[in-house]
Amino acid sequence: MRPHVLIIGCGFGGLEAARALRTADVDITLVDKTNHHLFQPLLYQVATAGLSAPSIAAPIRHLFRGQRNVTTLMGEIVAIDANARTATLKDGATLRWDHLIVAAGATHSYFGRDDWAEHAPGLKTLSDAFEIRRRVLLAFEAAEREDDPVQRAALLQFVVVGGGPTGVELAGTFAEIARHTLPGEFRRIDPRQARVLLVEGSPRVLQAMPERLSERAREQLGALGVDVRLNARVTGIDAEGLDITTAAGPERLHSRCVVWAAGVAASPLGRALADATGCTLDRAGRVVVEPDLSVKGQANIQVIGDLAAAQSHAPGQPPKPVPGVSPGAKQMGRHAAANIQRRLRGEATQAFRYRDYGNLATIGRHSAVVDLGTPAGPLRFSGLPAWLFWLFAHVYFLIGFRNRFVVLVDWAWAYWTHDRNARVVAGAGLSEASPARDAQA
Repeated sequence: MRPHVLIIGCGFGGLEAARALRTADVDITLVDKTNHHLFQPLLYQVATAGLSAPSIAAPIRHLFRGQRNVTTLMGEIVAIDANARTATLKDGATLRWDHLIVAAGATHSYFGRDDWAEHAPGLKTLSDAFEIRRRVLLAFEAAEREDDPVQRAALLQFVVVGGGPTGVELAGTFAEIARHTLPGEFRRIDPRQARVLLVEGSPRVLQAMPERLSERAREQLGALGVDVRLNARVTGIDAEGLDITTAAGPERLHSRCVVWAAGVAASPLGRALADATGCTLDRAGRVVVEPDLSVKGQANIQVIGDLAAAQSHAPGQPPKPVPGVSPGAKQMGRHAAANIQRRLRGEATQAFRYRDYGNLATIGRHSAVVDLGTPAGPLRFSGLPAWLFWLFAHVYFLIGFRNRFVVLVDWAWAYWTHDRNARVVAGAGLSEASPARDAQA
């Protein structure tokens, strides 16, 4: 019987691991809670009606239709037995494995205030993107019907909490929607009067970027009309808005549309793995892994991606934390697969080395920041050249020719017209966007 490799999660890490084992003499079972692989760097484009969901997602079964050693299952793993080498699905079924790769990813963290989630959705899945898009569009619809200027102002004030790449991209795009996409479509309101606030608890946005690029991003956000509040700590969120504390004291921000982009926590599967193996978790719930990405005392279990508190081990250099970005997950996936093949050949595994190709974030039309690592040293730039680089880099890494073509066409159309054709809302109506009375026609 051939060795059986179980891969939990089909994000960037799980996808790369399975692909890297295409020629290996193993059987692979790939389990994911959804039936699709999601290109998360462009998820905010779905949330802001710039792209439709199929443009950034691909069915997992379709991706592996030609790889005969892969079986894909849609399901959720809830427990792992390291001694019996089994994993239990939510429906009670069990899967046997000889080698396990856990790539379950991350979820939102509200820093112990999970009650905020109802009022400030995060952005990790397509469902999250649909919910944010629904809230944003329904806020404008409700404002069109609202007579009270105070209530209308609250409906037209959008707050993004968190100044990382996701928060910056959302805030910039919300401003573009209000100022370029929606004007002329309403009769009782001017969408250009909408306010977009970005609330960040630290002294600057894009903390992973060099300070110069961080400041440039803040300037570009300001040029788009985004009000950036730095050193602002959120103390409460409810259906009417949020409370923040700054150096000037407490402040109440009235808003019916708050989006959370401030915290990330590891998948709950990290705790299940700790219960099964006794491995150590860090403060964010990530599994502290060995240099070769295995779990301490469990050489046949590897953890990769956002669930792993991994270190990069470059020769002659001290270990450095691996950032939670898609290139890191991809590289860990390929490395985990290579280590499995080394074990099968009776060879020693190798320590993981992360190759940092840089960071990039887009702020809005013609606005982005890029920080690249090159053999000659860092290459950093912003503005239109950075925006074009960001655009083509993301198109290049999309899965499949169709998605690349569709995204390019949609972006080209949006560039010339400012249209966002994915502005479709289904399900709940205005009653959830506003407490409001019907306005006179």
